Formats: sequence, structure tokens, C-alpha cells
Amino acid sequence: MVRVKNRYITIEIIPNSNADKSLALKTTALHNAIQQKVQQMYGDYGQAAIKAGFNAKYSNVHTKIALIKVRHGPHKFVVNSIPQITDIGGRFVSVKILYIGATLKHCFLFIKRFQLKKLEYMWESLKSETDKKRMEDALMSMTPAMKDFK
Repeated sequence: MVRVKNRYITIEIIPNSNADKSLALKTTALHNAIQQKVQQMYGDYGQAAIKAGFNAKYSNVHTKIALIKVRHGPHKFVVNSIPQITDIGGRFVSVKILYIGATLKHCFLFIKRFQLKKLEYMWESLKSETDKKRMEDALMSMTPAMKDFK
């Protein structure tokens, strides 16, 4: 029996205007935006190629980081389409690919390291310990699936 390979794509979603700082990042809106862009760029062939196994797995509202799962092979359609996305859920954004991994574990470890770097950068501007603790709780919040990969 043939093993099915997957690719996990870690992306950062950056709002284009200051009014969109409170971008509520939902996995369904991200999923639909990627599907629409693949349909626009590659047509029905690209849409059908990514359909099996395509899923938006994780998103963090505070850091605007998301994780996408797609099958190996058609992942090239998704990787080429992601930087072209300008609209997610009616909000204008720019999307940047941070990491492409073969396992969910390595992607979660990358996200953890990335969020720690962002936390250290943000701590410089905070004065009180309570603000620092609140920021750490917000940035380092993980889903139950991520807690296994500490």
C-alpha cells in the first residue's frame, strides 16, 4: 500500500491597514480564500488536485499565524497561490509563507520558536510584569494538539 504524504505550510497573515489590527482569523475564511485563489490561478484542475486532504489546521488570532495541511504534489498549487492572496474574509491582507514542513510536529516547533522571538521583541516595550505575563499568555497560547509537541 502506498503511503500518502502531506505538507504543512505555516503562514503569517499581515493586515494591510491599521483598522484591521483586530483581524479575527478563522480557519474557514482562510480555507475559502486559498481555494478561491487556486481556482482563479489553476482552474478546475488545481481545485480538484488540492481538494483531497486540504485543511486549515491551526490559527492564532494574536500572532496571525496559521497552519495549512495539503497533500504532497498538489501542495505546489497552494504554495504558489498563497502569496497572491489579498483578501481573507472581506479584509485586505498580505500573506507570507514562513515554513513548509513534512510533519505537523516540526511545524508546531517552528511556530513555538517564532512566537518566542516575537514575544522577546514585544517585551522590550512593556513596562509592568502583569503586562508581560498577559502578553506571554496571549502569544504562547496553544491548542491541545500543540501541547504534545512542547
